[in-house]
Amino acid sequence: MSAVPSESPLSVIRPSRPPRLAAVTPRARHARPIGLYDSWWTLTAGALVLCAAFAASVWVAVHLQADPALHTVALFVHLASLVLGFGAVLVADYYGLLWMMGRCDLQDVLGSANRLHLPIWAGLAGLVLSGTLLHPNISSTMTCVKLAMVLILTLNGLQSGLLGKHMARSAGSTPSPRLLAWGGASALVSQVCWWGAVVIGFINTQS
Repeated sequence: MSAVPSESPLSVIRPSRPPRLAAVTPRARHARPIGLYDSWWTLTAGALVLCAAFAASVWVAVHLQADPALHTVALFVHLASLVLGFGAVLVADYYGLLWMMGRCDLQDVLGSANRLHLPIWAGLAGLVLSGTLLHPNISSTMTCVKLAMVLILTLNGLQSGLLGKHMARSAGSTPSPRLLAWGGASALVSQVCWWGAVVIGFINTQS
């Protein structure tokens, strides 16, 4: 009689382990949207939108004739926007000058520039919107130059945001000569266009 191996009356069956799911991080769950200053491509797209909006405002300014009371209000807003925007630019450039003289560090310059973005853009927006009610003389060469300067100011302010992003990466060290040249050129363009717009606006009021 052959022996039959005995089996346990109860066999233990271990359930298979379910597949491990990949951990879902908050970054993967909520992907960061594309930012304006992510690349030159996104910056170019933003510049095209601003150029289209500026062209639309010039078209409205040419075809819209405001009454004397509204024209006076628009002129006051225009001058107030000039003071707001140009004043903020002068303060930002003053901090840059202090950094070049060793009176403050780069982090202070970048922090003050970030806080001044709002009044600068508010001043530019006020200039453009109030200018639509001032019925500029497009046939005048000086008026066309002033409009071109305002557009250059807008685009220069847009690319300055990307410059600030690159500057922030090197806040702990001395910026490269390329960044310094970029910053100097941006400040020079800003000053030339702001002062040029002020001078042309003054001359136009005298004629």
